Amino acid sequence: MIALEIRHRTTYRYWDQVSLGPHRLLLRPRESRDLRLISNAVTVTPAAQVAWAQDVFGNSVATAVFQGVTDSLSIDSVAEVELHGSAWPVFDIAASAIVYPFRYSDDEWTDLGSLAMQQYPDPDGRLARWSRAFVGGDRTDTLALLKDLSFGVSGWISYQSREDERAQSPIETLDLGRGSCRDFAVLFVEAARCLGFGARIVSGYLFNPDQNLTGSADAGSTHAWGEIFVSGAGWISFDPTNRSVGGANLIPVAVARDMRQATPVAGSFFGASDACKQMAVEVAVAFSGSVAANSGPRNDNERAGGG
Repeated sequence: MIALEIRHRTTYRYWDQVSLGPHRLLLRPRESRDLRLISNAVTVTPAAQVAWAQDVFGNSVATAVFQGVTDSLSIDSVAEVELHGSAWPVFDIAASAIVYPFRYSDDEWTDLGSLAMQQYPDPDGRLARWSRAFVGGDRTDTLALLKDLSFGVSGWISYQSREDERAQSPIETLDLGRGSCRDFAVLFVEAARCLGFGARIVSGYLFNPDQNLTGSADAGSTHAWGEIFVSGAGWISFDPTNRSVGGANLIPVAVARDMRQATPVAGSFFGASDACKQMAVEVAVAFSGSVAANSGPRNDNERAGGG
């Protein structure tokens, strides 16, 4: 177990006074078998009425509603967590799912619903063929297949941080041969869905104390990865950017069907279309009590829910 403190600040500055529309905030770490949330505080300046709710995925969502006008907006989140993820996890996969292909139970299939359906067009079946190439034969080990698929993403695609807020489609990523961590996550999740797996996107933070992981040049940053549902074991985390399996170094904040649903900060303002002067982000993930902020202009991790 390790105790961590996460500081996440998003700041907007405007050329002139603007009215702020409601802002949707996905900043509260998501408790799981690998993570215990000790505390979380979200502060918004200027003052706003903040209401908390859970979305359809069970994520904690804060909605901030503002009054009046302002020339700046600052959203601060400070969280303390205990991370229990193992670097070498053992998964208790049901006997019926150890070998691929396997069949989900009727209840599992019903409940997975859209999480088992592709979200991006693949009219020529290119992604489906790319995914099938990782299947070793008529019967193959399920966990080995998923590891090969996750590792295969980083084998085919080069990591590149980028400013564009939207996630690339899987076909775009294959065509370009490069992408950010959110593009790796989308490609992996969609490829798994092509093979019949229930899969979801995860947005959160990467803890990188040795600064040897891809997606963060400092001790921590926002990050994106995928989870696959395997009968018996439940949701298993795969980080294709770093070729890792399990929850070690990963701090989930939101799970979603599609990347756009996991944006950490989403909102609007009313004013001139070019009124936004600057967006800046500071993210720090460190051992509790030893946080040193990593600040600067916004990186591609922020608005889209991961590197």
